[in-house]
Amino acid sequence: MKDDIFHFLAGRLGENPEQTFNALALQLFRYQYEHNEPYRRFCEINKQSPDTVQSWEQIPALPVTAFKWAEISCRPIAEAVRTFHSSGTTQGEKSRHFLYDDWMARGAILTHFKRHMIHDRDQIRMMILCPSPEEAPHASLSYMMSIVREIFGSEKSDTYIKNGVLESARLAKDLAEADEPVALLGTTFSFVHFFDTCEEKGIALQLPAESRLMDTGGLKGKAREVPEGWVYAQAADRLGIPDAYCVNEYGMAEMTSQFYDRVAGETSPRQYVAPPQIRTRFLNPETLKPVKEGELGILAHYDLANCETAAAILTEDLGRQVGDHFVLLGRASDAELKGCSITLDELLKRSGSISGDLST
Repeated sequence: MKDDIFHFLAGRLGENPEQTFNALALQLFRYQYEHNEPYRRFCEINKQSPDTVQSWEQIPALPVTAFKWAEISCRPIAEAVRTFHSSGTTQGEKSRHFLYDDWMARGAILTHFKRHMIHDRDQIRMMILCPSPEEAPHASLSYMMSIVREIFGSEKSDTYIKNGVLESARLAKDLAEADEPVALLGTTFSFVHFFDTCEEKGIALQLPAESRLMDTGGLKGKAREVPEGWVYAQAADRLGIPDAYCVNEYGMAEMTSQFYDRVAGETSPRQYVAPPQIRTRFLNPETLKPVKEGELGILAHYDLANCETAAAILTEDLGRQVGDHFVLLGRASDAELKGCSITLDELLKRSGSISGDLST
């Protein structure tokens, strides 16, 4: 099964990709139902099993909050090669996502990154505004950056957050001396801090043509908020990187795969594109029933690369479907999440993880 999933995420889709995805998703659901005890309990609460589910859309999507309170895993966690933590907290807890198959994760990361960030070349000089995996071993983003740098980064590629500090001066110096296109990769707020330094120091550069920027993580939930599009406007003004070469990545610590909102160099509307191994449903936050295309819904992602955890995840993200793509529209409030809170409450009560009612 894993070999078939790996071929699928690598773009070897066969004659009928939708049929193949459905078959793989059902196989994976049976495996996870049989080997992942917390997920099986959740499915039982929802009165679903491999004997009743006939298509991937019917596979129960586990609320992402469950990763904070239970070990969502098909294998003993001692066998995990990495454990990723979410950046946010709920009652002091962070999500934990266990990685067992490095080769699967690499396949999920590399193909889609290549397609969106460096489709026009084999390698590029990467300037990475996040810590290394050695410094941040539980950060899924640091792991992802190390993978893309290893395969697609040229010899001069480097990381510019060391010991928790953004080395803005060194980054500005290296950018000023760059004589080839570069790829700036980092969290949205790392760019906010860098561009604040550029404004303070009066730094304005013109990077080589076809340089590009990828940011991730968003701007909400921070001590400071900046307007939407501010980072890309600064990239144009301070570095000469046009909006068409600015790409936003959307990922989660609980997922192995990522989305991108455009191909670098193209001027299409900003809409997130799923890799072959993901399908997304858009659900009413209160009833968890599907909404019509174009209506606001909470996102449920089905990621085949999540082989050993839970492939079907109900997020707390709101979005709107646009054909085969989608746009993000923020996070759902506690009130809007009433439907998934109830099912999660029942799961945790059964497992003895908590007492009380999460649905209020």
